[in-house]
Parts: sequence; structure tokens; C-alpha cells
Amino acid sequence: MYYKLSGFTQRLTGATPWSAYTPQGLKPSVPGDAPTMIFATPTKVASHSRVEVDYLGHNRVADLQKLFQVSDGSPVHLKRGVPDKLLYRTTMALTIGGTLYCLMALYFAAQPRK
Repeated sequence: MYYKLSGFTQRLTGATPWSAYTPQGLKPSVPGDAPTMIFATPTKVASHSRVEVDYLGHNRVADLQKLFQVSDGSPVHLKRGVPDKLLYRTTMALTIGGTLYCLMALYFAAQPRK
């Protein structure tokens, strides 16, 4: 048996399969015609043109995957050498400096004024 929520009594009442699967009078929509395309003119793909496009550049994803998947024991955030080490050490220095500055500010805030 099928049930649906009665809008008047707010209780479950017996129902037909059609009304149970389409609550509150919602009806399944029938797909209409496809909407007209806004850009109906065909576009050229860069690979089909004979002119080299400078702004696309070389796809380096495969090279970077080879670099990052080498198991040499170094963490991923340090795999690219000196620039990564410099960024890591700068971040650590700023973090430690900020922590010390916060502790110093808390110490001065805890001291009574004379």
C-alpha cells in the first residue's frame, strides 16, 4: 500500500502509486527541445591550427610527477631544491618569531603598571 502526507490533517493517508511518487502535485517534466546554442559557430582548437601559440607553454605536469614520485627520502615540500628550502626556512623563522612576539606581548600585558 502507498502512503502520502495529507496537507490538511498533516497525517499519513492511503494513496495511489501515482500520487505517492509525485507529492504535492509535482508532475514529472517532459524534456522539451534543446535550447538554441548561443555560440553556434564552430571554434578552432589550438591543436588544429598551424600557428604556434606562445602563451600556452609546455605542459610540465608529467615532469613534475616524475620529480615528486621519486622516493629519495626527502619530503614533498622540499623536493624542488633551494627555493623550497628557502621558503620553508623563512616560514619556520616567521612562525617562531611570531610565537615569541606573542609570548612577549602576553608577558608585558600580565605585568602591572607602576
